[in-house]
Amino acid sequence: MPAFKRMGFNMIQFLASTQTSSRRVSPHQLLHALAAFALIPVVGLLTQAVFIPVAHAESATCPNIVFILADDMGYGDVQALNPASQIPTPNLDRLATEGMTFTDAHSPSAVCTPTRYATLTGRYCWRSKLKRGVLNGYGTPLIETDRPTVASHLKQHGYHTAVIGKWHLGLGFQKDERGQWDWTQPLSYSPVDAGFTRSLVIPASLDFPPYVYIDGHQITGKPDRVQPARSFPAFLRKGELGSDFSIVDCLDQLTAKASEHIRSRAAQDEPFFLYFPLTAPHKPVLPHGRFAGKTKLGPYGDFVTQVDWTVGQVMTAIDEAGLAENTLVIYTSDNGSFMRRQSDAGQVDHVSDESIQAYYEGNHKANGPWRGTKADIWEGGHRVPFFARWTGTIEAGSRCDQPICHVDLFATAAELAGTKLPPADQAAPDSFSLVPLLHDKTDQFRRAPVVNHSANGTFAIRDGKWKLVFSDGSGGREKPSGKPFGTPWQLYDLDSDPTESNDLAETNREVVERLGAELFRFLADEKSR
Repeated sequence: MPAFKRMGFNMIQFLASTQTSSRRVSPHQLLHALAAFALIPVVGLLTQAVFIPVAHAESATCPNIVFILADDMGYGDVQALNPASQIPTPNLDRLATEGMTFTDAHSPSAVCTPTRYATLTGRYCWRSKLKRGVLNGYGTPLIETDRPTVASHLKQHGYHTAVIGKWHLGLGFQKDERGQWDWTQPLSYSPVDAGFTRSLVIPASLDFPPYVYIDGHQITGKPDRVQPARSFPAFLRKGELGSDFSIVDCLDQLTAKASEHIRSRAAQDEPFFLYFPLTAPHKPVLPHGRFAGKTKLGPYGDFVTQVDWTVGQVMTAIDEAGLAENTLVIYTSDNGSFMRRQSDAGQVDHVSDESIQAYYEGNHKANGPWRGTKADIWEGGHRVPFFARWTGTIEAGSRCDQPICHVDLFATAAELAGTKLPPADQAAPDSFSLVPLLHDKTDQFRRAPVVNHSANGTFAIRDGKWKLVFSDGSGGREKPSGKPFGTPWQLYDLDSDPTESNDLAETNREVVERLGAELFRFLADEKSR
């Protein structure tokens, strides 16, 4: 009988506790549990290979870095990745033509907040106090006060750093003596405290109040009205609405600010890092009026078209400022799309919007060929578009099939800045530099297995063609959702079975045990590099 089926309730309960408790789980505890239940020999756990990132020569000049993070855009939403897509994406296709397409790129999590934490800190979010789900708009800061970020590291080494867009990592809103929100007071915490020189953000997703802009530590327009809750024509939660805030105009306004920022930095000597997290195509699915009817897939297709336009505006700003040859542009998404196909009958959709029917009639595959959607541990939840353009450095039209993860941004940026990545116990414990891949030197790329995480806290680990899911379900929206570490676990060979339809755990016990040992080592060591 496979080892994972022999595990008793105590083992499952113990492992689950590592995800629901904020306490630190010691290596001794994990080793003792593994040995007691004979999942693997202890000596095998202790002799696992250590992955060390390859060092490269420092560059003579440090490139600008623009990191664009879409909100809930699926792999299949981009025509360059899905020729059958009915949504025109000329600007994203141009990124693919002029740069490198990563076909096996993964968000660290299948939902918003954890991916953003891991992207900026180089540390998987399940190591933080947030073990599942996301923060709301009033959430307290998730990034620890002493935690280095991509922004703080680059700022320390001479970069101007900026964030413009959706934050969703917690803020420090103030209350008055009556316990009511005081919109006139500066925030006690903002992205400035995470290393950003310039910060213009909204608190969370566009369906989460408060609906306000925050410039530095100050709200730009005091809320003077309340946005009612509604589900049609798009989903919105009830909450305070800033005097200068328009939900439908938000993406346009952020796009203008980002483009303006890029142009303003062109005349400066110091390199810059711009983190530009978009608000779309996440719900509320409210494309600007000028994009209405641009596709045959209803508001969702039109919203994706607006995202593509936003990318085009950023690229135009870079090109017109003469920065293309010294600017690395990365475009990706924080997780897969929430949209299901019409063929996924019987499932309740994430969007309460009758006008979305056109999307179903088109039977568009927002997540491409991958199984599952946003929130799921299956590929559709976290395999996402990922393009990199650096004119004159990255080969135009190139392609990379290596598994990578957003958590790798920290190490990549550090190397591009000509700096040494701090030791894993000080910063970025899960980040590996993608610089060798950007230079098409795949043989020099070394990376530990990628770890993914779902909305309910389910883990998966990916090593080469093998993917082990530590649950008996999706870990998210698809049914059954299962439980973290619920058995039997699932094992897939993604080379021969990219749609995850043939579970091989029963016949590949040694692979299950090896990958299980790898994940538990990462949990115990509090690092993967």
